[in-house]
Amino acid sequence: MPGPGPGISFFGRRTPLLTQAAPPLLARLAAGTIRPYLLLTALCLALFLPGLAAVPPLDRDESRFMQATKQMLESGDYVRINFQEESRAKKPVGVYWLQAASVSLLAEGRTTAWAYRLPSLLAAWAAALLTFAFGTSLFGRSAALIGAGLTAASLTLVLEAHQAKTDAVLLACVVAAQGALARFYLQGHGGRPPGVGVALLFWIAQGVGILVKGPIVPMVSLLTVAALAVADRRLAWLHGLRPVTGLLVAAAIVAPWAAAISEATGGAFIGDAVRSDLLPKLIGGQESHGAWPGYYLLLATLTLWPGSLFLWPALAAVWRRRGEAPVRFTLAWVGPAWVMFELIPTKLPHYVLPTYPALALLIGSAVIGGHAALGARAARWYYVAWAGVGLLLAGAAVAAPAILGDGLSMWSLPAAAAALAAGLLPAWLAWRGRTVAATGAAIAGAVLTYAAIFHGVLPALDRMWVAPRVAAVVEAALPGAPAAAAGYHEPSLVFLLGTETRLTDGAGVADWMAKQPRAVAIVEERQHDAFRRRADELGLAPTGLAIIEGFNYSRGRDITLRVYGKEE
Repeated sequence: MPGPGPGISFFGRRTPLLTQAAPPLLARLAAGTIRPYLLLTALCLALFLPGLAAVPPLDRDESRFMQATKQMLESGDYVRINFQEESRAKKPVGVYWLQAASVSLLAEGRTTAWAYRLPSLLAAWAAALLTFAFGTSLFGRSAALIGAGLTAASLTLVLEAHQAKTDAVLLACVVAAQGALARFYLQGHGGRPPGVGVALLFWIAQGVGILVKGPIVPMVSLLTVAALAVADRRLAWLHGLRPVTGLLVAAAIVAPWAAAISEATGGAFIGDAVRSDLLPKLIGGQESHGAWPGYYLLLATLTLWPGSLFLWPALAAVWRRRGEAPVRFTLAWVGPAWVMFELIPTKLPHYVLPTYPALALLIGSAVIGGHAALGARAARWYYVAWAGVGLLLAGAAVAAPAILGDGLSMWSLPAAAAALAAGLLPAWLAWRGRTVAATGAAIAGAVLTYAAIFHGVLPALDRMWVAPRVAAVVEAALPGAPAAAAGYHEPSLVFLLGTETRLTDGAGVADWMAKQPRAVAIVEERQHDAFRRRADELGLAPTGLAIIEGFNYSRGRDITLRVYGKEE
């Protein structure tokens, strides 16, 4: 077989994977002070902007966040978090403040969804830049650029960047904290001293992370330190973090709001958050989101896509280098946190997002290192299976509009073609041993796939967007009229129709409507008989405005709504 030296044979061609250097193009892109950051910024805009304004408010979490922020703006109370009259003791205040600032500065109206989502987009962008910035000290610029690109392009982060929730902001805090922690760990293994600014960044990230999503950032950092303590049996490198001063900095960030919310609620908010949100997640599957350990491993090929192309071969490769300080730190970031998330009964696909930058950097390191594990027979057949994710996305792009829209969307075929290319071309290149080219093709294919899906396919799924269709009927017939709903209580309806929207049953809607000079009633089919009976008893004869048929994806069932209006 031709070609001297160790290598892997692909179709008779010998590729020297063990000595393969990064291609010149990647090296040039990763070089320079500004160039890689500009490249990553362009990539993030291409990944996160399409669909940001086109996709309607999502149920249920996103609309709950947006509505709570909207109520802050309406009431001027930036301490308490409420959804209508109910205290929302789920998450701290951080992301609500960010959304309120974005909406106040940029939006003409308070139902402009993209303005609430903008902090998530900016945070996802920051997470990508921070992954590169700190990844360079771990694995070099080329591997860090691949890691940052794969982090940005991961399906989970792209989804979170399009939603007004906490998780993209949380990820930025995690990367800032873990990146700073890595710098001090490397100093203990012969690296350059990080300086006071890096220590300050670590503690600021901890404080902001607590304000955004409670204990997650500290837990990830503590688990990393614990794993390294077991592996190295020394912790002297932590002294540079200035823990006493740092804890005061983190406390100064968290304490003012914690004191204010405790005073405003008589201490109930924090207690309710622990009892109604944190403990149920730790004890059992909250809100029907329970799953067995192994759930995240089974989903990783999809949720980390397209970065999952080299996930398992790369982990096999870097495990053999676990004695190296950068690899050891990154494995300590991933492993304990992943196990923790697997053991917690409540599971949602995005919960393991804080580990993705570390996984992406490990993948980048293996790709640049050209390890033989990436060309092993098992790895090559994994690449074939991995191409199935592209086939799955292509099928969804065609089937979803046919089932939930008005038939085949004009965006279905471009989205399907992009998804097929994003699956097949990288898999073929990986099979051939062209790992860097395969990674670039995977990211480029993901950009095209996401753009077509988020900008074209998703907005066309009319049957899913029930609340926006109701809001359009109300705006056309009785703009500004107060509304009540029976049987359909999704948060997006409250967000679009107004905070005072009454959520009750069929008879309750009729009673309420009878007292209003001008009103709209939204009645789900199963509540319709009760509504009509009570309306007849009251002598109420509302005007039928529309019948809306759709799909309630939060409950997984078809739904029919009747919209009535009254104007005296």
